[in-house]
Amino acid sequence: MRTDASEVLLTEAERAELEACARSRKGRADAARRARIILLLADGTSYAETARATGASSATIALWKKRFLEDRLRGLRGRHQGSRPRVLTPKLEARILNWTRKKPPHGATHWSTRTLGRHLGVNHTIIARAWKRAGLQPHRLERYLRSNDPDFEAKAADIIGLYLDPPEHAVVFCVDEKTAIQALDRRDPVLPLSPGRAERHGFEYVRNGTLSLYAALETRTGAVIGKTASKHTSDEFVAFLTEITTTVSKKREIHVIADNLSAHKTKKVDAFLAQHPNVTLHFTPTYSSWLNQVELWFSKVERDVIARGIFTSTADLARKLRRYIEHYNKSATPFRWSYSDPSRRIA
Repeated sequence: MRTDASEVLLTEAERAELEACARSRKGRADAARRARIILLLADGTSYAETARATGASSATIALWKKRFLEDRLRGLRGRHQGSRPRVLTPKLEARILNWTRKKPPHGATHWSTRTLGRHLGVNHTIIARAWKRAGLQPHRLERYLRSNDPDFEAKAADIIGLYLDPPEHAVVFCVDEKTAIQALDRRDPVLPLSPGRAERHGFEYVRNGTLSLYAALETRTGAVIGKTASKHTSDEFVAFLTEITTTVSKKREIHVIADNLSAHKTKKVDAFLAQHPNVTLHFTPTYSSWLNQVELWFSKVERDVIARGIFTSTADLARKLRRYIEHYNKSATPFRWSYSDPSRRIA
């Protein structure tokens, strides 16, 4: 490349400042390299040698030499204008929020910052800033289940009353069944937990049948009465209610909270209640299993026993569930159940 043959002559002050900049370890690396280029050229170093010493191309050396000769030390300053300012104006923010709540035209279910940015012709960081200010998270999805029970308030208030202010000398049980628990075994051996590696299970499994687990959680103590069964029928439910009554004095009232499963509302259940006048069933509203405290205990059993359990048979599954319940009851404590805002749904 053709270069400017003009000599680079430095004053003492210029050389001192350039040498200080070239030696500096706190300044910018590009500024130090420019200083070294000018110093080498001032010492009569050729373009080829200067390029090898600094790693700059001949074109870059010629550019900074030209700027130095024109503006001296000021010519060595960077001239990058920087990015265009990214300003989130109220008008742009309103436009972003309006489009965010619309379906994307390209068939996706929701916008990302980049797809919306391309659609509106703005930087994706502006989209992210607008979403953060408005608390919008299009990538997230939450599910809900709404009770359609016309007597929701009355039933919910009845159950919450049993939790907060149960009848004197009465026993309150939350009852439900966890159905179709699979007794799963693994074809390959389990690789145990080790430093730097989680426990690993083989992908292939063997089904060894299913069991149902009936559980009754006493709300005052947190203790659990458990029973496994091959099926969840009305007969099994009545048998479990009978087992519950044997643990309580006949003189005490027993209040049982249960869901609306058809097996809980048969003639056999009615006959049992007629024979045991001290037992009262309280049904949760439809689609409101969250009102039943035993569901909290079932989620604990799922985490502690079932999710990662290895079961060689249904008998093995039943044995491990009974063992867990036995150890759980040794240190059982009641759940601190609360309803966040009763005024929203319950009068």
